[in-house]
Amino acid sequence: MSPALPEPGAPTPEPVRTRVTNLHEGLLREVTGDHGGTGTIRAHRAYLGAGARAPIAFIDLVVLPPGTSIGLHRHADDEETYVILSGRGRMTLDGEEFTVRAGDLVPNRPYGEHGLANDGDEDITLLVFEAGPLGGAG
Repeated sequence: MSPALPEPGAPTPEPVRTRVTNLHEGLLREVTGDHGGTGTIRAHRAYLGAGARAPIAFIDLVVLPPGTSIGLHRHADDEETYVILSGRGRMTLDGEEFTVRAGDLVPNRPYGEHGLANDGDEDITLLVFEAGPLGGAG
């Protein structure tokens, strides 16, 4: 016997999404003083490369409320890229400070120093991709 058809005009049920997570539904955790930065940001590690065959170490979704920052820091033999999804702020990259805004991609080279501050009045939302180790000499 085939399943009954819905009545005409009845709402269509939402499909079940078994492999999809929603970043707005409680996944973001609070992180205070990230890399020595200011205030409390919100972050979610969307991908962790442990055991993966690709050299992607992780992908994080990060939200910096106004007045918060990711402090100046360095990584080792990896490359970390910031993808600014919304907002604007001040990026420091190897001693140079400049404004970043939605749509900017900022590659942080291996062993380079970088940090990001939200000096505006809206959240900055960004994705952070880290690839490595790269096998370089520094």
